[in-house]
Amino acid sequence: AAPAADRVRVVLVRDPAPLGAGGAPPAEVVQRMLDDAVKALLGESDIVKAWKTLIRPDDVVGIKTNAWRYIPTTAEVEQAIKRRVMDAGVAETDIGIDDRGVLRHPVFQRATALVNARPMRTHHWSGVGSLIKNYIMFTPQPSAWHGDTCADLAAIWDLPAVKGKTRLNVLVMFTPLFHSVGPHNYAKDYVWEYKGLVVSLDPVAADAVGLRIIEAKRRAHFGDDRPLPMTPHHIALAETRHHLGVADPARIELVKLGWDDGILV
Repeated sequence: AAPAADRVRVVLVRDPAPLGAGGAPPAEVVQRMLDDAVKALLGESDIVKAWKTLIRPDDVVGIKTNAWRYIPTTAEVEQAIKRRVMDAGVAETDIGIDDRGVLRHPVFQRATALVNARPMRTHHWSGVGSLIKNYIMFTPQPSAWHGDTCADLAAIWDLPAVKGKTRLNVLVMFTPLFHSVGPHNYAKDYVWEYKGLVVSLDPVAADAVGLRIIEAKRRAHFGDDRPLPMTPHHIALAETRHHLGVADPARIELVKLGWDDGILV
């Protein structure tokens, strides 16, 4: 592994609390999980001080969520983020939460800061759908990015609507989908209650950790190393081709908090 100073920190936090009907733990548990992760990520014991290092009171903040009906980001995660953005001094009228409508959303149109939050799942066009891919809705024609199994998704992060604006990345892994076949495919047999959040300043590093968990779950379930139907090489290429962040596990410092039963990583 690289020296600690050269590594990117990713925090994995899990809690065994039962999941509600919407697929999330109770709101107070989600808030605590997010708070613990952000404090560990930034090395700051005061959660409001921690958020004030991420967000300024005069920021206009878009929380880029994901509304896929089978496994959404969840309102619990959205509201936990929003609460801390407001604690950092941002007016509620300067906070927007959206997915497919970001290009038309008045808050996102003037956003100075973004928080990126979406679930981890396998995906027909990109191998996995995770944080890097979550910004595809900032493009007028998302399907234009599907070539070579979405190899160049990281280039979206250079678009003016998002470039340099992301303050935090939250990969939701309460009920990840580890296998699917075909567009928009969902099968409850391939979902499990992992009950985790992966949090980082680096979306590539968070996605790389999430992918390791998905791959480990696939090995445990199928009993072999079968590849994903579509290769998720956009994560590695986000580092090597687009320099968005770090995908190499040797350069990632993974901090694990909370429940470790079946952690897989």
